[in-house]
Amino acid sequence: MKRIIFSLSAFCLGCLAFSQHKDQNKIMNKTDTSSVINKNPKSLFDPTPFAFSHATSHEGEGQYVFISGQSGGEDLKHHLSGDFRTQVQWSLKNLETVLSEYGLGVNDVLKITILIVDHDQEKLKIWTEEMHKTWKNHTFPASTLIPVPKLALDDMQIEVDAVAFSKKKIH
Repeated sequence: MKRIIFSLSAFCLGCLAFSQHKDQNKIMNKTDTSSVINKNPKSLFDPTPFAFSHATSHEGEGQYVFISGQSGGEDLKHHLSGDFRTQVQWSLKNLETVLSEYGLGVNDVLKITILIVDHDQEKLKIWTEEMHKTWKNHTFPASTLIPVPKLALDDMQIEVDAVAFSKKKIH
């Protein structure tokens, strides 16, 4: 199962990296601070209330940033709260910390994958609420949530990885 998920993830990331063409998509939703293009086709349900977009891309030159799974571990000691919401908040804060190392923010994220231990509707509700707080403009990245029985550490309840895009600076 892990091999299938890894292979599928690698395939999807490869497709994302090689499918960027300047004339392929028109910009549907672009802000002054972000070069991420979000698409939510009118013939599909509106995913915005659920804190994701059907697709995201980037137009122009730059570099992709692949961010490893961020847990809900707090600070340098990586303390894991027993509270799911607290771990969600810290996983998103940790994601923002990594993004800031590249001068990026959440609006530069194209795709996130969320792994939730013993996923249920209450955890989905908490995740969605925290995404709405983090993505204040409600222009969400493409997203996949995968329920899992266990993560790397016994007390981990969530892990979030991301693919972001950084525009190259003109010299």
